[in-house]
Amino acid sequence: MDYYKDNNYSRRGPGFFSTVIVALVSALLGGIIAVTLVPTVYGNKQVTPSSQVVLNTGPTTPSVQTEGTGNFPVTQIAKATGPAVVGIANFQSRGSLFGGGGSTEVGSGSGFIIDAQNGYIVTNNHVISGAEKIIVSLADGRNINARLVGGDERTDLAVVQIPDTKDLVATQLGDSSKLQVGEPVVAIGNPGGQEFARSVTTGVVSATNRILNIPGEASFNLIQTDAAINPGNSGGPLVNYQGQVVGINSAKNQEQGFEGMGFAIPITDALPTIKQLIEKGYASHPGLNVQIDPRYTAEYATQRGWPEGAYISKVTPGGPAEKAGIRAGDVLTKINGIAIKSSLELTHQLLKNKPGDTVTVTVYRDNKNVDVSVTLVEIKSQ
Repeated sequence: MDYYKDNNYSRRGPGFFSTVIVALVSALLGGIIAVTLVPTVYGNKQVTPSSQVVLNTGPTTPSVQTEGTGNFPVTQIAKATGPAVVGIANFQSRGSLFGGGGSTEVGSGSGFIIDAQNGYIVTNNHVISGAEKIIVSLADGRNINARLVGGDERTDLAVVQIPDTKDLVATQLGDSSKLQVGEPVVAIGNPGGQEFARSVTTGVVSATNRILNIPGEASFNLIQTDAAINPGNSGGPLVNYQGQVVGINSAKNQEQGFEGMGFAIPITDALPTIKQLIEKGYASHPGLNVQIDPRYTAEYATQRGWPEGAYISKVTPGGPAEKAGIRAGDVLTKINGIAIKSSLELTHQLLKNKPGDTVTVTVYRDNKNVDVSVTLVEIKSQ
């Protein structure tokens, strides 16, 4: 399947980024798994997820009453939620792109206001990645310079903030864990930029618990929807029929012959990271501090008579994996008894834990399986 993140510029070709430590998202891009290396290792301290941030301070969008009104629900949803949806433009220096001076808009996406009083706006990290200037376009026509509060490549989430909070309203947040397959949803965003700002598309929840092999989105069990998601929709809200945000539109399948396969990050799963970004300016993730060789495929494993898994090519000296006895050349096959068949699945399972947790890791070595206990370290988003 050929997936892309649906902003206006983030279509990435094949190639390696650099090698990586395993709290990150490894992904298959154009047939090659791309991985990145976090340069700094943080200690074995217990880190408690943020619980101090209170969102939705200030005005929020009204609740949508769909029964007994005689109106088509989507009309009410668009009217209620639209004012909380924004456009986000990513500006970067001309010098780095075209050999000239100044800056130019290199891409655009969407976002939604999550806290009206403080001007906090949620979007995808890939929408603002590399930005030297961020402009937020509001429903009332204002264009405001925003600052990046924090971004997290591993979950593809980011928070920006605008200083002018006059007349802002924040979205209401729903519980994505309660979504049912077949439930109607509405996607709102800016496909193609401001020309088509706050476009509304409708559909249903096609499936839940989908996993994609692309950076960031691989960290979540995603919502699949047939509501049209197009370039520029990234970071915009997926809304239920009560007018509550249940997902963050992030990607679609663009393979020829496929239609109506868009994907959103569940808002309930995203909130802990969003709160960390607001409170601390970074997100905290668990890591093993090992380096994975992305060339280890199921086909290669079969040829060698080895199990599927994540091949460990390097172990960070003094890190938790080395202390637990994990070695370069081991094939990691399970986390807490759950089978791992690729580096993608390893990332997905690791991110169900938090720094300081102890997990049981099963590795294949010398034709036998070995179980070891590893205390995960904290890795901060950059």
